[in-house]
Amino acid sequence: MIQNLLVALIVLACAVYAVWALLPMAWRRALAKRLVAAPSPPPIKRWLQQAAQAGNACGCDGCDRAAPKAKPEAQQIRFHPRRH
Repeated sequence: MIQNLLVALIVLACAVYAVWALLPMAWRRALAKRLVAAPSPPPIKRWLQQAAQAGNACGCDGCDRAAPKAKPEAQQIRFHPRRH
């Protein structure tokens, strides 16, 4: 009995993960925004809040979190004529 319940919970968790991973980003974001309002433990709520925010184009969610870099100063380009 307990073994069947454990297997059912594992299969359910895998199914939820697969559906979440295969959903389009816009649907995941909308679903996360709705689930944030539901009562849940703090770690899950933080994860849902992060998922509800718009990510960057590549989906890595890491590049846009770095501190902004200072723009490099413009450098002068010099053209040197070729000698024949």
